[in-house]
Amino acid sequence: MADDLEKFFSGNALYGDDFSEHEIAEWFKDEREGYYDIVPDRQPGKYEYFALNWHHGFRFLPKTAFQHILGIGSAYGEELQPVLSPTSQVTILEPSDGFVHPSFEYVKPDPSGKMPFDDGVFDLVTCFGVLHHIPNVTRVVNEIARCLRPGGYFLLREPIDSMGDWRIPRQGLTKRERGIPAKILLNIVVTAGLEILRERRCMYSLTARLHKFLPRDHFVYNSSRIVAVDDWVSNLPIWPKQYYAENVLQKFRPWSVFMVTRKGHAQS
Repeated sequence: MADDLEKFFSGNALYGDDFSEHEIAEWFKDEREGYYDIVPDRQPGKYEYFALNWHHGFRFLPKTAFQHILGIGSAYGEELQPVLSPTSQVTILEPSDGFVHPSFEYVKPDPSGKMPFDDGVFDLVTCFGVLHHIPNVTRVVNEIARCLRPGGYFLLREPIDSMGDWRIPRQGLTKRERGIPAKILLNIVVTAGLEILRERRCMYSLTARLHKFLPRDHFVYNSSRIVAVDDWVSNLPIWPKQYYAENVLQKFRPWSVFMVTRKGHAQS
């Protein structure tokens, strides 16, 4: 492994977070349709993570109507169903031209990470499995915090392992995606001024293989029982913490973290 990349594969730095404007633009070009190209036949109604998102995120939100919701990379917006109300205004920041739902307002992201929204306009932001497709993660999280109103909530789920060697093609993955080291992600969130209310590891490496035992068109992370077991297994204090797995045993670990965060407290 080249010495100049060792700090990234060791998990001591986040690859891409300090890229130049030109490098960010090239990354954005590669990833803009990356996920859609992997799942071009995916249609609304095939969302795979309802139970996972509910178990780790939505059930910890206040039982109130969210007026203005922002979904980061939310595709068809299905992930937002648990919090939608007749009064909800929904904006989706989505780079792909392939994902469109007529009920929501779609906005294209700027590669720089700057978001075209005023300060404090959203009372809920979701970002599930998106930041690891982005180079300048710190800038994007800071923008999310800026756009949240005081007391607003941010739900975040991201892979925290390297997802292999991103310098070479990987089956089933986009060209640029890489996981975000857990300690770095935690620091980015806290430094942005967000309070972490709940943090749990999830998506143990073997859990996805349970799909072989489910009926057709049933998804592992749409099963509340499987998600509950996955939560328990993923948070056992026995799994290796390495960002980049250097042997087979180190690959047996939870792949992701789920955070429920809040921007301070609403002012009285």
